[in-house]
Amino acid sequence: MKIVQPKPFTFEAGKRAVLLLHAFTGDSADVRMLGRFLQQKNYTTHAPIYRGHGVEPEQLLKTSPDDWWEDVLQAYNHLQDLGYEEIAVAGLSLGGVLGLNLASTKDVKGITTMAAPMYFDNKDKLLIAFRGFAKQYKQLEQKSSPVIEQEIRKLMEDAPKTMDTLEPFIERVKSNLKNVKQPALIIQPKQDQLININSATHIYEHIDSTFKDLLWYEKSKHVVTTGVERDRLHKDVYNFLESLPWTA
Repeated sequence: MKIVQPKPFTFEAGKRAVLLLHAFTGDSADVRMLGRFLQQKNYTTHAPIYRGHGVEPEQLLKTSPDDWWEDVLQAYNHLQDLGYEEIAVAGLSLGGVLGLNLASTKDVKGITTMAAPMYFDNKDKLLIAFRGFAKQYKQLEQKSSPVIEQEIRKLMEDAPKTMDTLEPFIERVKSNLKNVKQPALIIQPKQDQLININSATHIYEHIDSTFKDLLWYEKSKHVVTTGVERDRLHKDVYNFLESLPWTA
């Protein structure tokens, strides 16, 4: 079976642009519904796919956070090349960490994080999530169970090396939170099964934003963008964007 690979998207609308960043092992589908919603509200949205994502899991293990950071910078530059002068950023999980890094180094209008980790105390959970992602991908390829188990066994031997690259990157972003001065919206699902939910409080307390808000989603799990409270999330992100000091 040939798997249709996900693609980055750009949904053009008004002059205000929002860069949408997906999660680890995810792709642009993580933020597609949010992108379409914001487009309907006259916001242009763009979502890249980081290297190694949206393809076979073996490719993911050949990449690192530095590669994904370069991809985020290219996506930011892509919006500028299209003529967008004012850009906000919103990121899910790893995308939130990358978004915070962007806000600490570039001119962005505002930053929204959704279930963004600030503690690397979930390596075992990440490995379980990666294994599930790999198995699902290989099942879609219609490989036999013995072949799947053999390939996953090899993947799980290599996966810890990639996971270990996440810790120094998260720590680097964490140490630079004081450089995030833009308005910020921090969203954290209470039922998050993957990260330490105290991350949200840490972000809120350590960014240097004058205008910031922390919202807890009581019913949601980690991938809050596609979960049971996604309609609320759409409205909360939109209301936050509307509060920013856009010139256009």
